Amino acid sequence: MNTYSKFKEYIWLVKTIHRYRALSLSEINELWQETDMSEGEPMARTTFFRHRCAIEDMFGINIECDKKNGNKYYIENAEVLRGDTVQNWMLSTLSVGNMVGESQGMHHRILLEHIPSGGNLLLRVIEAMKTDHVVSITYRRYGAEENKEFSLEPYCVKLFSRRWYLLGKFTDSDKFGIFAFDRMTDIKVEETKFTMDKDFDATTYFNDSYGIVVMNDLSPQRVVVRAFGSERYYMRDLPYHHSQRELDSTDEYTDFELTLRITDDFKTKLLSRGQLIQIISPQTLANEIVEWHKNAIKRYNL
Repeated sequence: MNTYSKFKEYIWLVKTIHRYRALSLSEINELWQETDMSEGEPMARTTFFRHRCAIEDMFGINIECDKKNGNKYYIENAEVLRGDTVQNWMLSTLSVGNMVGESQGMHHRILLEHIPSGGNLLLRVIEAMKTDHVVSITYRRYGAEENKEFSLEPYCVKLFSRRWYLLGKFTDSDKFGIFAFDRMTDIKVEETKFTMDKDFDATTYFNDSYGIVVMNDLSPQRVVVRAFGSERYYMRDLPYHHSQRELDSTDEYTDFELTLRITDDFKTKLLSRGQLIQIISPQTLANEIVEWHKNAIKRYNL
């Protein structure tokens, strides 16, 4: 069996068990034989167990057996299939990839977005993260005339707004820096190894941020955004931030509350929604967004 076929089976198995919550092997086989992949043949017990091990190794998804419930299999850590987790992203990406690959003759009707990753640079950093090696990056910031080199302890990578970023700790200080992969011209994995701070958690580090801008000198604030028209539905389906919750709704608008650091990338997000939203609080943020809109109008000499 080729790798492509195996991935299809892994994805099917995870999604099927997750959908039904718990299934015995015979129940899994009933569903399996209804698919084109099975060619009418049951999945052998040895194949099922090999798939379980591969799924755990590749995706970190644990398929366990509940012997007290008729030997039914379930996903023990199902929480990783919700939200912005690596497992959820990988499965979604592979699922879409499978569908696109099988849709021969439809490629001209399936349009995708390009996400710059700097070629093999992302792979080099991930390898360095796995082995705890320091990396040396050659980087050119926007507007800079020359490249600069930075020696970093690679702590995590983050995908945000169609761009990959590296969060690295400078080897000569305790400070962190964030670097876009599409601004890197080279990455070298050094022989020097580092010990990652055992208390560091990537999700916690970015928890109070909108995107990739982390300003620890800013305290998280309560923000109330009033969304009008169709923006109400977009905000429900695609929240601005994980802290978002709905406060009140009328026929005209819906109010949403968020708690986060008010950084420039968050302000840019609010500005991009134009007349579709209104900042209810804090007033200082509302005033700043108004000024940004006024300055934008001045660009047109109006």
